[in-house]
Amino acid sequence: MNRKPLLIGILAVAVIALGVIGYLYFAAPSADGALPESGERANVTLTKDDRTMGDPKAPVLVVEYAALTCPHCAHFNETVFPKFKAKYIDTGKVYYVFRVFPLSSVDLAVESLARCLPTESYFNFVDLLFKNQISWDPEYQPLDVHAGILSVARMAGMGGEQADKCMQDKTQLERASRVGDDGQKRYNITGTPTFIVNGKVHGGQYDWEGLQKELDAVLKK
Repeated sequence: MNRKPLLIGILAVAVIALGVIGYLYFAAPSADGALPESGERANVTLTKDDRTMGDPKAPVLVVEYAALTCPHCAHFNETVFPKFKAKYIDTGKVYYVFRVFPLSSVDLAVESLARCLPTESYFNFVDLLFKNQISWDPEYQPLDVHAGILSVARMAGMGGEQADKCMQDKTQLERASRVGDDGQKRYNITGTPTFIVNGKVHGGQYDWEGLQKELDAVLKK
């Protein structure tokens, strides 16, 4: 899939008229909120823009490329991720990096919206988007995509005008598109979710048993 035209599609994001200015607080943080140091590790270039959980010195690095409009990604977030976090991230075994791999201009827009929140609130908002996909994700054919997104923004304490400005933030839209382009070029990503486990690419969703088996095998090395 050629993702180059996505950047052009961003600038036509009037389809959903999206964005936010400034910093807003949403719920209790679900991650440490610390920004990673820039650098190369296990065929992954970490940057200050990455959103992460866990100990940067953990023996295993897991990068998840997900689309916020992806039902499989939402299913992983709901059914597997809480167990994964408790057993591996919170115990210092895995350093987790979450990156949005945009499949459409809607992914770019809602990722830009999420980036308007304080770093420590980012994962809470991503979780909120996943749990409310049916109300805003075009795949579910909601009556009004834009209205659905604004309804989720309001749950995070954002007003409609703020949210619209945020999702039109050209800097964030271009950054998110570059993340997707880099993921495709470096790892040949064609769909979501895709996981990079200590440099090894795993395309497709993990079930809990399969994820434990792979991580435990890597930890034994």
